[in-house]
Amino acid sequence: MFKNPLTALMLLTGISSLAFVSAATAAENAPPKCYELRIYHAAEGKLDALNTRFREHTLELFKRHGMTSVGYWLPLENPDRLLVYLLAYPDLAAREASWKAFQADPEWIAAKAASETTGTLVVKVESRYLAPTDFSPAMNVEELPEPHTFEMRTYTTTPGNLPHLLDRFRQHTVALFSKHGMHHFGYFTPLPGQAGADDTLVYFLYHASPEAREKSFAAFVADPDWIKVKADSETAAGGSLTTPDGVKSVLLKATDFSPVK
Repeated sequence: MFKNPLTALMLLTGISSLAFVSAATAAENAPPKCYELRIYHAAEGKLDALNTRFREHTLELFKRHGMTSVGYWLPLENPDRLLVYLLAYPDLAAREASWKAFQADPEWIAAKAASETTGTLVVKVESRYLAPTDFSPAMNVEELPEPHTFEMRTYTTTPGNLPHLLDRFRQHTVALFSKHGMHHFGYFTPLPGQAGADDTLVYFLYHASPEAREKSFAAFVADPDWIKVKADSETAAGGSLTTPDGVKSVLLKATDFSPVK
């Protein structure tokens, strides 16, 4: 087709380069496959100092090392001095590489040392690696137009019933939440091989206020459609889909440095 071999080579090289650029762009725009839920227990009297360290140093260093900050929250009732936050990565391998680089960064080492001259700021760290469910919305990390009350809910299922619970959410619960004025932020299960991978659902909702949340859930649990769906799903599964005391809820407010409010 091409009489000039050089022309053919240039065209083929251009096509290959375009394909490479397109693949790279697609990879950059691909949604994260790994999220990390981290909960810090601050030492007595150190929560404000911990927040200051995040505000002035940690967030920018996370960004430098390829971590995406999704949200940072404090429980509305916080006797245990918790900071809850969610990070996103392309995958688990990227997470490991990012944290290794972050922890070795001289700026982080200096910031941590300077913040702890009167004692350590964190006495306990909880970490859980999560994957979004197929019905989780595309989380918008842009700042919401006004402050909201977030809610982190964790469900532990009875043996073998996580697929049934996920199916109930997929087909019914998510739509019923919307019907009663609740807003969806993200739905996750632990990554394969992680603790809770076979029996745990973690999700975030947001509400206009704690009072709006109470009103929404009261209407939801009284909805005849929900009552039927719940009964039908439990009959099919041979009992409750969650363990006794297997539903945990924490109401949260975003910090001033959180990408979402």
